[in-house]
Amino acid sequence: MGKKFILSLDLGTTGNRVFCFDDRGLPISSAYREFTQHFPRPGWVEHDAEEIYSSTCGLIAEAITRGGLSSKDALCIGITNQRETVVVWNRETGKPVYHAIVWQCRRTADICNDIKGRGLEETFKNKTGLVVDAYFSGTKIKWILDNVDGARGLARAGKLMAGTIDTWMIWKLTGGKSFVTDYTNASRTLIFNIREKKWDPELLEILDIPPDMLPRVQESASDFGATSGVGCLPDGITIGGVAGDQQAAMVGQNCVFEGTSKNTYGTGCFILLNNGDNFLLSKHGLLTTIACDKLGKPVYAFEGSVFVAGAVVQWIRDYMKFFDDSAESDRIADALDKEDEVVVVPAFVGLGAPYWRMDVRGAIFGLTRDTGRAQIIRAALKSIAFQSMDVIEAMEQDSGKKIQELRVDGGATRGFYLMQFQSDILGIPVLLPEVTESTALGSAYLAGLSSGLYSSIDEIARHNKIAKTYSPAMSETERNREKKLWRDAIKMLL
Repeated sequence: MGKKFILSLDLGTTGNRVFCFDDRGLPISSAYREFTQHFPRPGWVEHDAEEIYSSTCGLIAEAITRGGLSSKDALCIGITNQRETVVVWNRETGKPVYHAIVWQCRRTADICNDIKGRGLEETFKNKTGLVVDAYFSGTKIKWILDNVDGARGLARAGKLMAGTIDTWMIWKLTGGKSFVTDYTNASRTLIFNIREKKWDPELLEILDIPPDMLPRVQESASDFGATSGVGCLPDGITIGGVAGDQQAAMVGQNCVFEGTSKNTYGTGCFILLNNGDNFLLSKHGLLTTIACDKLGKPVYAFEGSVFVAGAVVQWIRDYMKFFDDSAESDRIADALDKEDEVVVVPAFVGLGAPYWRMDVRGAIFGLTRDTGRAQIIRAALKSIAFQSMDVIEAMEQDSGKKIQELRVDGGATRGFYLMQFQSDILGIPVLLPEVTESTALGSAYLAGLSSGLYSSIDEIARHNKIAKTYSPAMSETERNREKKLWRDAIKMLL
């Protein structure tokens, strides 16, 4: 008998990755492929939904082959995906009426400004927990209906379907039999009432979106249908777990209990705090969204985004030419033995949470004759930790609770200096797991949970042991000095 495995589809913004995990949640094999980014106008970003599907099918076969596995031994499928990106397709032909509009796309800014001008921003926030912004899916659906020839008429005739990337992939993998999404993805659309956990009629009316275009919403660990007519997989494999990428990372990090938090360090940072059953609206620039508990059921969470994290290291490498390999930055910073007052604020595209100032631009403060490339590199790494600190402190103020530890994942967590400084500036332990592919692992956990392989997520999370714990080693005096330097720099920019 062949080796059994869980298939996890990690559908990202620049590419897709497919993982095969064993029944303990340990990785066996994976395959990755980038797909085409379309930029038809400045500020517009699109994907070809058909390419995303075909690429994923190829990756499934590749990952299974690399692991020496057989597709018939797949136990279940988990899906995690880039959130907010939306596809609209014809119910009868199965073909998209337009490219998928990506979460990064800003084309619906005017629609958002109109909503704000009509005094409706608080209506949306109170129901969805989100700010009115082009980032989210609802205004993207409206744009397609208003701007693609014939789309509005087809929608009124009940011939169009709309969904985030998970919904599109489920529909394709099940041969068009399942039109569903999960609570975490629905919570990012700007048209889903997270208090009542249903599509909101008032918000749909404001955006003129027919409700029958939208998928059924269900728990993240549940039966989303089974494969049918997929060339790379046999029929009948259950899709048992679905979650947006950041919520899936929380599951993979075992942040399924109230008060637990994680930070994913990528191009930017995504920080989430599990609030349990407490629906809280932020007064400090955070989003309220839906996450999962240990059984995959919906709970509430705060989310804060840092726009520029790993991207500041790329900038120093590619534009400042301070080093050739990003990994050098951590070594250079750690080798410095003298503190200074250099502060880098990498506001290349503005400042995200908790400031939300798109007009602010980056700056370097505290330069002296002694300042060289090493000092600027160190300050750039510190800026990632400082921005994360700002979000975490906002979460503590809004929740009224002190965060006790921070679980971390993402590419930048490979750096000792950054992780130690993050622990130092927060004054709490920072925990790095052995399996750092938290998003894919989270969807695999959810699939295994709903398929009966596990009784709860915390039961299996013990297999993903902590590889390293960074404990604070900075004095309170030094911590306060560092915080003051950062806050003074921010004040000068705001």
